[in-house]
Amino acid sequence: MRKNVSKDYTFDDYLSKQMKDKEFVKKWEELQPELQVMRIMADARSYRDLTQKELSKRSGIDQSEISRIESGTRNPSFRLLNRLAKAMDMDLVIRFVPNDQK
Repeated sequence: MRKNVSKDYTFDDYLSKQMKDKEFVKKWEELQPELQVMRIMADARSYRDLTQKELSKRSGIDQSEISRIESGTRNPSFRLLNRLAKAMDMDLVIRFVPNDQK
């Protein structure tokens, strides 16, 4: 039987509760680079007002592959990310940022 979940219980509420668990925090922090790639990729495509299908046509990369990158089920190579960046008329920039400058 399903528990009744309040409509006011959001993902942020859930995340806030989970962030009290040190093991969860460790795993969450390990995933941040991949989550950033997902967000940045989708944001860049949106900024250029492109659908996944349009980006696929421009880059020669299957739309399903682009979808997997944006959903986090595919960990793309730098070469693949660079192809996508070029297809969006953008440059791929990767940086190491000291922790004290975040």
